[in-house]
This record gives sequence, C-alpha cells and structure tokens, in this order.
Amino acid sequence: MTTQILISGFGGQGVLFTGKFLAYKGLIEDKQVSWLPSYGPEMRGGTASCSVIISDEPVGSPIVSKPDILVAMNIPSLDRYEDAVVPGGIILYDSSLIDRDVRRTDVKAYGVPATKLAGDNGIPTLANMILGGKLLSLLSSSEETGIRAALGKVISAKHADMLDVNLKALTLGAEA
Repeated sequence: MTTQILISGFGGQGVLFTGKFLAYKGLIEDKQVSWLPSYGPEMRGGTASCSVIISDEPVGSPIVSKPDILVAMNIPSLDRYEDAVVPGGIILYDSSLIDRDVRRTDVKAYGVPATKLAGDNGIPTLANMILGGKLLSLLSSSEETGIRAALGKVISAKHADMLDVNLKALTLGAEA
C-alpha cells in the first residue's frame, strides 16, 4: 500500500510542517516515507508545496506527480493541482479561502472551513493542522500515541507548549 500526498498553499500556512508531521507519523508506524518540500524564494507569502509518500515498501522517488490525495490551502493550489489527482483520489481543501467547488466528479472532495475554524477557536495559525486532522480521519489513522509522538518530533523544544493546541486543531479537523 502506497499513498502519495501533495499539500500546497502559500508560504507561511504551515504546508511543510503538516507534511513533516505526516511523514513522521508514517515513520513511527514503521512505514517507508518520503518528504520533499518545495517553495519559492519568497517562502512566506510565495507558493509552497510538500510531497509526502507513505508506503509499505521502499519509496523509489520522492516526487509526487499524480497524488492520491491533494490538500489545497488556497485557490491557486486547487487550480494548479486538481487535475493531477488520480481518479478515485481525495481532494481536501480549505473552504474558507477557496470559493469554488472541486470540478472533477471522479474524486472525493471535502471542503473544510479550516481558516474560519482556526480563528473561531483561538488558534488562527493552525488551519493546516485542522486539515491534517480531517485527512487523518479520512485515512482512519487517528491513533493518539502515534500522533503525539509525531508532534513531538516536529514541534521544537522551544515551542513545546504548542503540543496541546496542535492536538486541539487535529481534533477540530477530525470532527469537521
């Protein structure tokens, strides 16, 4: 079983953080993983994307050109990558920032108002993790031990106080 995930949005939205979290979660579950960030020279405010592959077998290439799952955090990302998703795949998008529906009928599309939920719950910078929580719920991959361990790997010691708010964001997403 191999799952290819592409996460895309503006720099500063936490695209790379979410991808790294998913990759570490895969490692903790003894999967083979690949994490490949991509961003423009502007980084914050420019475009950013992250390819994550989680597999039972060794990963041959870190490049995701035909994702099984697309997480689009802004309209340019949905516009650019919607057609690349494999038929039967999943498109998960922030419906707070994307004002159109997914046009394809051969994929499962889930709009989550992640930015609005984050703001309403006092965690305005964690829309990315709300979408991550929804993704984990869709993949039936919400074992808290693995989630806590993965968060422990991606949250620096300096920001250890962010563990609980990230867990809150993941829970909000799972319930959305």
